[in-house]
Amino acid sequence: MFFCVLLKAILKVINEGCFTGNMLKYIFLPCFVAISTFSVAQKAIDRRRQIDTAGKKDLIDLVKSALHIKPLSFEREQKKKVYFSLLPVSSTMPGGGKALFTTTTAGFYLGPRDSTYISTVTFAPYFNFTGRFGLPLRSGIWTKNNSWIVQGDTRFLFYPQNTWGLGGQSPEFNKFVIDYKYIRFYQSALKRITPYFFAGIGYDMDYYMDIETRDPNALRKFTGYLYGTSTDNNSFSSGITGNILYDSRNNDLNPLPGVYANLIYRVNARGLASNANWQSLYFDLRKYVSFANSGEKNLLAFWAYYWTTFGSGVPYLNLPSIGWDPYQHSGRGIEQNRYRGKSLAYFETEYRRDLVPNGFLGFVVFANVNSVSYPDNDNFSYWRPAGGLGLRLKFNKRSDTNITIDYGFSEGYRALMVGLGEAF
Repeated sequence: MFFCVLLKAILKVINEGCFTGNMLKYIFLPCFVAISTFSVAQKAIDRRRQIDTAGKKDLIDLVKSALHIKPLSFEREQKKKVYFSLLPVSSTMPGGGKALFTTTTAGFYLGPRDSTYISTVTFAPYFNFTGRFGLPLRSGIWTKNNSWIVQGDTRFLFYPQNTWGLGGQSPEFNKFVIDYKYIRFYQSALKRITPYFFAGIGYDMDYYMDIETRDPNALRKFTGYLYGTSTDNNSFSSGITGNILYDSRNNDLNPLPGVYANLIYRVNARGLASNANWQSLYFDLRKYVSFANSGEKNLLAFWAYYWTTFGSGVPYLNLPSIGWDPYQHSGRGIEQNRYRGKSLAYFETEYRRDLVPNGFLGFVVFANVNSVSYPDNDNFSYWRPAGGLGLRLKFNKRSDTNITIDYGFSEGYRALMVGLGEAF
């Protein structure tokens, strides 16, 4: 019922064509009213949403066995503070080209495991041979008994990348390279209100520096967009966010059956040193349905998000674009940045299945579709599909972290993607 009310509120805002203070009641009030009707106290996490390691195997087990290292007892394992996963890789990276990168994830508990979600920190530096490198650090910290969730996303990037202009109809020959340096600093803190429901505020900063193209007029010529595209200026956006979160999944590295819903409303203001006054709305909804009666993975996952901006001064690089969602996981099989507009709608579904009872090996099949608004009338006239399949290897059963190897494809594009943790 809650999600129906919230979705109706989002659609009302979309139909209005603008976002005003009076419309806040259509978004936030239904959330608080609907969620407040839940009466079950979160004394413990549902057993279906707890990480089950009984009879499971991972790469760490295989290495210990090969080296004849005695595994820790259950009691000592439960006292262990941090579970690390490490993946050194040379592969194709989003946006094209070969890259050398490593991904390190750390999972840890800050409270009792039957009442506290696993916290995660991911550091994934990368480097390719065309001048692109990045130092991204993401974190999701759950305090004792899930009293607070503190989220962070910090990135420092040198990022030459292709862009195609605005709209879903932009032809392939419109492609040209835009080069820039980028610093992102996103932080938010959300307080637990009722079981699985959190609300709070945050601060988002995007700083694009030394924006360049081979043709100084290329961005304006091909996009017809005037904001944040000048080659002699940087683009700085600074804003406060209002955040609402519902999360019953327990683990974002490999979600268990449950629901995830996230609403972020961002207000950028000149008073916060932003170059322009503009706003954005991001609404993310995910559902995970299990068909297994035991610990074996047999799950269908659904993901949809709607991302839109308000105001005439939204910088070009801040406009919604495929593959630039908060986790940069959308559009598998589509080149990152391929479609960009003032609004973006996205849908994806994935089937996940273990191939062996101990969970060491599994596979996925996925399909997605996206559409960006038409530059002239904000309609969603073009829908771009993609699909693929993937292999899963269990790296760390304690944090339920998989090595993911996905092959995605769409019209005119193919890519192999390797990482740690599920796409959503």
